[in-house]
Amino acid sequence: MTNLYARLSTRFPQDRDQTFARLADGARVSYADLDDRSARYAGLLRDLGLAPGDRVAVQAEKSIEMLMLYLGALRAGAAFLPLNTAYTAGELDYFIGDAEPALIVCDPKRQAAIRQIARRRGRAKVLTLDAAGEGSIASQARQAAPIEQTLELDDAALAAILYTSGTTGRSKGAMLSHGNLASNAFTLADSWRFTSDDVLLHALPIFHTHGLFVATNVTLAAGASMIFQAGFDPVALRQALPEATVLMGVPTFYIRLLKDAAFTREATAHMRLFISGSAPLSPEIHKAFEQRTGHAILERYGMTETNMNTSNPYDGARRPGTVGRPLPGVDIRIADPETGAEMPIGEVGVIQIRGPNVFQGYWRMPDKTAAEFRDGYFISGDLGFIDAEGYVSIVGRAKDLIISGGYNIYPAEVENALDALPEVRESAVVGAPHPDMGEGVVAVVVPTDPGFIDDQRLRTQLGDQLARFKQPRRFVFVDQLPKNTMGKVQKVLLRDQLADSFQSATN
Repeated sequence: MTNLYARLSTRFPQDRDQTFARLADGARVSYADLDDRSARYAGLLRDLGLAPGDRVAVQAEKSIEMLMLYLGALRAGAAFLPLNTAYTAGELDYFIGDAEPALIVCDPKRQAAIRQIARRRGRAKVLTLDAAGEGSIASQARQAAPIEQTLELDDAALAAILYTSGTTGRSKGAMLSHGNLASNAFTLADSWRFTSDDVLLHALPIFHTHGLFVATNVTLAAGASMIFQAGFDPVALRQALPEATVLMGVPTFYIRLLKDAAFTREATAHMRLFISGSAPLSPEIHKAFEQRTGHAILERYGMTETNMNTSNPYDGARRPGTVGRPLPGVDIRIADPETGAEMPIGEVGVIQIRGPNVFQGYWRMPDKTAAEFRDGYFISGDLGFIDAEGYVSIVGRAKDLIISGGYNIYPAEVENALDALPEVRESAVVGAPHPDMGEGVVAVVVPTDPGFIDDQRLRTQLGDQLARFKQPRRFVFVDQLPKNTMGKVQKVLLRDQLADSFQSATN
């Protein structure tokens, strides 16, 4: 039994009337509902003529019906292709042309524009799904005959394609198999001690690996339940918190929750676990959260291509600034970016990953796939090191490395020093062309107090924290950092905006 849905269903509660999801309007979806509705979506895909391996592209607002469609696609052997709701028509044209989905599901408001793209790309089937879970696909699924049996599939059968962000060059479709997703779901459920008694507060988007695969699959793998929210709303989240036991979030969640005076030790005393990922969690936020609530956030590390790779321990030290140790079954090594030689303990190199969680390759890009693997390890592009106790620390992306005057500067080190200053709420560090040094360090700072622009005060404090060559040569003060929907700072935008920072510099 290799189909991901079939594997997950072995962990469903024996009493299928138990709750899978509680919705904002008070409605409840039981495991029996989930099984029936996902079977009807699978039946509908069969009736529409989709064959195993055919792609189902979905650009729709978060809804419980979208999850049912995802599970139905698994049961029918179709490959689920979730697309960020922020993607423009031009971006969708590329994705639809590249993936050639047999079915496209979109918000009714975008149907006309997407139908034009679909016709131009030779894709005939376009159905709709809105934020309330209504639309042509939902109404057709209600009338469809449920699939009688979940399709048996090989471990390597394609379960999903997730496109990378495409911040440099052409976006790549990471192919994830049923085996990839199953291995990660059960490993995480066990590592994080999930049981059927857990209630996950789900406020993440579901077009991304974090909300779709980690949050949803882990809940199912434990036969647990979730409080299903449309998105992150600090007030709504805090109101729902008393009914939850676990929260999965991105650093932005925790930064905003700490601004809420009602978010206290008493309000979180019943919680079992807070998990953070998708973007680096600063040691300062980690410490502030623990001081406020008594809970140490569990930070982990994953990628679109690999799902989760490492995790701080459930039992044991959750170290601020690290992403923990490799998960069971996952092998991580640190290699020299040029030669591929393994680096000694404590030295920085590129993180390489091997394990059952690692994807099958990039969709229709065999040369790119081959270039991203070495000796069976996926070359992540993240720079980091492993300490003597096996904890992994990430210092940045290889493409974000700054080389100034021949010295390597890791942005994360400078950002951590800045974020520790009381005047700084958060920061991002990038390199900009410099006439003398090759690159100069630019610090983009969101001040704690709006209106603060005293760069000299920051320079003075950094003087005792960082070597001179690592210190920013320019400070830029902003109200907020440009981030994507998962809270990652868009450094490519900052580099473009600040490319002329040292055009006339001589220092």
